[in-house]
Amino acid sequence: MNFNYQKICANLLEKLSEKNKDIIKKRFGLFEFSERKTLEAIGKDYNITRERVRQIINENISKLQKDILKYDDVFKYFDNTLKSFGDIKKEDLFIKSLGKEKDYNYILFLLSLKKDFIREQADNDFYAFITKDKDLVNSSRDFVKFSIDAFQKEKKPYTSSDFFKKYKLNIEKIFNKKVGENTIISCFEISRKIAKGLDGLWGLKEWPEINPKGTKEKAYLILKKEGRPLHFKEIYEKIKQMPVESFAKVNISTLHNELIKDPNFVLVGRGLYALKDWGYETGFVKDIIYKVLKEENRPLSKEEIVERVLKQRVVKPNTVILGLRDKRFQKTQDGKFNINLIEES
Repeated sequence: MNFNYQKICANLLEKLSEKNKDIIKKRFGLFEFSERKTLEAIGKDYNITRERVRQIINENISKLQKDILKYDDVFKYFDNTLKSFGDIKKEDLFIKSLGKEKDYNYILFLLSLKKDFIREQADNDFYAFITKDKDLVNSSRDFVKFSIDAFQKEKKPYTSSDFFKKYKLNIEKIFNKKVGENTIISCFEISRKIAKGLDGLWGLKEWPEINPKGTKEKAYLILKKEGRPLHFKEIYEKIKQMPVESFAKVNISTLHNELIKDPNFVLVGRGLYALKDWGYETGFVKDIIYKVLKEENRPLSKEEIVERVLKQRVVKPNTVILGLRDKRFQKTQDGKFNINLIEES
């Protein structure tokens, strides 16, 4: 739904004195004040204490609470949106879901006028969050602590659905009622120690597969998610598309050098990289031919060699054929190829 939050706030503030209106606007960052000012800063503007500023704000909030009935449709929209998230939501995500970026401070102000919206302040373990259920304030924190312990014990990430199914009985016990998966997701979001990875799995934020910090870690996760070899330029572009908090400036040449040096990545074609985890062998095409013949321990036809090498390298068949000219290989009388035992010795 589209509401003109700025106009609604202007109408509500209309009845206040100029001084009180100015204090409210400064405190919530409304209209000409794009940033929220502290109680102390506002006190200095009016030569009054920060406690007096707090009193003025609280007194005027109480006055305005009597005038919000005519905006019942707005608050019903807020209610329904919060319910869709499982009755709890990280503050910034909730507010962003209600309007555009320019509406942020106006929505936050309107939420402060409705007593049943509970705003929990951020701390070292949790982000600020919104709920209307007093019981959820404590149970959500208890659930997050349980989840952190579970992740540490399991040592692997989960989809929210799988986590919900695995720990359903524990979850019901913690919340003392049945809750939906959306509540679980919202609780994960308010934790500073839990995060969602590139592949949509939830886990501990300290895990590199959840919150990759280095260039190599990001490249590894991108390849793992794609499940196929990628050109380093494509990997670079995908790194740039990662969330802003995960993206530090990456130089494309530095990325290429990192991939070349790290044994977890295998160059399988011109600029194409794959993960060693997928079974790719390191080395040039001729090295792969040698390993193929060594493993088979018998002569192979040109076609058989090409077929096996192309499982390891993204090159043209002719490149493999050229590799057979290496002195480590010899052609048998029946036209097949084997390791040149003389050269090897």
